[in-house]
Amino acid sequence: MDPSLARRCADTARGLTVPALLHRNATEFGDLPALSTLGVQGTLTWRELRDRVAALAHGLAGLGLGAGDRMLIMMSSRPEHWLVDLAAVHLGAVPSTVYATLAPGQLEYVARHSGAKILVLEGLAELEKWTPLLPGLPAIRHVLLAGRDLPELGAHQPDPEEFEKTWREIRPEQPVTLLYTSGTTGDPKGVVLTHHNVIYQSVVLEATVETPNHAPSLAYLPLAHIAERMLGVYNAIYRAGHVTICTDPAQLLAGLVAVRPISFFGVPRIWEKMVAGVQAQLAAADPAVRNAVETAREVALQAYKLREAGQPLPPELAMRLEVIDTRVLRPLRARLGLDNVVWPGSGAAPIPVEVLLYLAGIGIDVLEVWGMTETTGTATINTPDHFRTGTVGRPNPGMEIRLAEDGEILVRGPLVCAGYLRADGGVDPVTDPDGWLATGDVGTIDADGYLTITDRKKELIISSAGKNIAPAQIENLLRAHPLIAQAVAIGDRRPYVTALIVLDEETAPVWAARRGIADTSLTALATHPELLAEITAAVGAANDRLSRPEQVKRFRVLSSGWTPESGELTPTLKLRRRIVQERYAEVIGALYDDPATSAAS
Repeated sequence: MDPSLARRCADTARGLTVPALLHRNATEFGDLPALSTLGVQGTLTWRELRDRVAALAHGLAGLGLGAGDRMLIMMSSRPEHWLVDLAAVHLGAVPSTVYATLAPGQLEYVARHSGAKILVLEGLAELEKWTPLLPGLPAIRHVLLAGRDLPELGAHQPDPEEFEKTWREIRPEQPVTLLYTSGTTGDPKGVVLTHHNVIYQSVVLEATVETPNHAPSLAYLPLAHIAERMLGVYNAIYRAGHVTICTDPAQLLAGLVAVRPISFFGVPRIWEKMVAGVQAQLAAADPAVRNAVETAREVALQAYKLREAGQPLPPELAMRLEVIDTRVLRPLRARLGLDNVVWPGSGAAPIPVEVLLYLAGIGIDVLEVWGMTETTGTATINTPDHFRTGTVGRPNPGMEIRLAEDGEILVRGPLVCAGYLRADGGVDPVTDPDGWLATGDVGTIDADGYLTITDRKKELIISSAGKNIAPAQIENLLRAHPLIAQAVAIGDRRPYVTALIVLDEETAPVWAARRGIADTSLTALATHPELLAEITAAVGAANDRLSRPEQVKRFRVLSSGWTPESGELTPTLKLRRRIVQERYAEVIGALYDDPATSAAS
């Protein structure tokens, strides 16, 4: 990246805090829309939002919440979540959203470790989950319910002078939020992010992806997820955008169609399901429609590959693309609510290249990013002007990356968090004395500076023959097939690689019904010969792109899915490999012990 761009970003972010930006929005853009809820009448303007925040801040201060204190929130995406979070921030306190899918033991750990004084809950269901834990958590002095207590808490008129004085004392280096990592292994860590971290990330996004101010966006991920924190809260405040909250993930498509956002971030599973849905619709469409789309996709992909190579589009191709896009592809994107999207992004986990190319073929250039909570979201980024398919882009302005001797990715710069919260309230740095954060990811950097993630350092498979194998690469190739929702490659200290495969709960039944299969349940399909033949072909296609030691020799199709609630996935949909391997130890053992074992279970 251009060093001068990094300097400009640093200059733009210098001295800013979230309360200062919200003050700017209320005074300069007070009548513009700030926060709506999908399907619900009424929108908060920026002036109204800040007034509500000031009133709640006054109420929280009356309960004893002050600078440096922590506050836990377990609430779905709803306006009260944004408001109470920002109210705490204006007091210099540190809000922390916890995933609703956490087990009681995990909730107790987070509450005890954070030392939170106030707990804000959605309603009675959440209170029932916490009630048995509260006697052992004396630090929690107040438990507030969103519908019952927050209206009363924000009903009193705040002292304007006290409110202004309090937020103006907040400095950019102070914490703005505390986010607990998903904990794929061990206890979660409390990542402390500062005002400067989140504002610098917003400045970087503005500098690298050209989008208008005040743009509409759709918030659908949990606010415990760094992506939603950045895009749904801090970036929206920085750009004075209009956030529409989608409270039900099942309504995501309806939300996209209603909002038609300029930018949209989807975890890989979202994009994979979108591709599967488009393919299913086209399979049922008139042959003439299918042919028109396929012709258009070929033209769009040709243009995409030229842009990727940094080459101009020949005038004839540009003209043909414009016509075919207007007639065929843009209406298809409109049905997905993505006809206005400028920056469709993906991150948090690898996404199959086949999915990226399919989307590019309908005019949706999904750009992969890479980072973690500790890097305030993205540390590297592909942009509309500079991208390379299959990579996660180049470092953000001001960020540096390098590889350790074992390939681990090290990162340094202004997006690296303040550190990990200690149980005594202190903060431990996450970097070495030279400022480098060891990310735990393994990767490669090409001659043009594009980073490719190959695996997690702790998840590399070392076969009994001593071969180092990256399971993520194998799993990525398997998940490229629309019938496969999840896959785990097994093989550490084993003679060959095997895989556990989970069917897509939406695509698989539709696929089966079209073939006249009567019982379309996952349990029945997991043993159906026709489906097993299709999965066998998918495994074979993946193996064709793998070296011999990496190839999947045997697999098992499972009869039920994996979710955060069932424990195999984190709340951010990352695999908990240890849990999977423990839970399916017998199945895995059979893949190695009994050569005659069926490929399905």
